[in-house]
Amino acid sequence: MEIYRAYYMSKIGMLEILGNEDGISAINFVNGKLQPTKASEIHPSLIDCIDQLQRYFEGSLKEFNVKLNIAGTEFQKKVWNELMKIPYGKTVSYLYIAKSIGNEKAVRAVGGANNKNKIPIIIPCHRVIGNNGKLIGYAGGLGIKEWLLKHEGALKHNY
Repeated sequence: MEIYRAYYMSKIGMLEILGNEDGISAINFVNGKLQPTKASEIHPSLIDCIDQLQRYFEGSLKEFNVKLNIAGTEFQKKVWNELMKIPYGKTVSYLYIAKSIGNEKAVRAVGGANNKNKIPIIIPCHRVIGNNGKLIGYAGGLGIKEWLLKHEGALKHNY
């Protein structure tokens, strides 16, 4: 099945959304001089995702219900499903996720699964922080992770 793409200019920069009728398969942080996709050119299977992202960045959406087409190992999917249970405005540690999936020794593996998450923001890997409360790793960079957590009220606003 064909994969469609659209570009959406968010408050954290350009996002590339990939998906089809089976669901959203990736959201990528894009650097460069790309233009947002014109509304008339967005494939219908991506419209709901872009609408929900826009409402999230405006502050009116706290929980996504976009259809997802997640590709990964069973372990990764288990971790990602746990991530989707983290409430808006809250953070948890990698250890918390490891315990939640029944294997507190899998902290590094949880970090690896977070790293492989192809649908950031919607699968909120940005809500996972170090056991000591420090921000650790994020595909879009720690500045974007910090912005997302401040946007959700999980960190103090300094902007």
